[in-house]
Amino acid sequence: MGYSFDFQSVSFGPLWEGLIVTLELTVAANLIGVVLGFPLALLIMSRFAPVRLPAMLFVEFFRCTPAIVQIVWFFYCVPMLFNVFLGSMTMGILALGLNLMAFNAEAYRAAIQAVPREQLDAGIALGLNPLQRTLYIVLPTAVRASIPVLLTNGIGIFQQTALVAIVAVQDLMYQAKTLATETYRPIETFTIVALVYFAVSFPVSQIVGFLERRRQLMMS
Repeated sequence: MGYSFDFQSVSFGPLWEGLIVTLELTVAANLIGVVLGFPLALLIMSRFAPVRLPAMLFVEFFRCTPAIVQIVWFFYCVPMLFNVFLGSMTMGILALGLNLMAFNAEAYRAAIQAVPREQLDAGIALGLNPLQRTLYIVLPTAVRASIPVLLTNGIGIFQQTALVAIVAVQDLMYQAKTLATETYRPIETFTIVALVYFAVSFPVSQIVGFLERRRQLMMS
């Protein structure tokens, strides 16, 4: 059985619209994950068990369950359990953002633990209180050390946005499935989609590699 590749038969308009939605999902989820991941890491490291244990449970839940299950749960169960009705786009952002938040919290935690004790001692000597030491010493150092991991996690979320198509969010994958059905050109359509995901992910992965090599050189 032969295949005829005719990329001219594929309409790029819907795919472009889907890509915009995918990028919006990615940016929104990364904002949630990057901003809220750090305070979550602090909660995980708390000595107060009633604070630490729920935070750890949150992280382990999102790390140990499939992202597609989390997306479906938010879409179907949140309205039923909490009588909260949000759009599918908002549900997708929350599910992906909280998932990324859990993974970023672990990245931040590892970076916080790697902050040199001498820097903290210097902060104490300068008379900084715990909050000031966290904001002016721990936060900047941990963020710089976490950048490669945060970027890698961000790439992962960009790729996982394809899962929201299952709850009718009109992202790139949703538009591709619709277009492939309408044009009977699944090979061309999904090949283009795969190339789009690669074109976005590959440069970021190269930046991550560059930052990792630079960090190793600085530490050596």
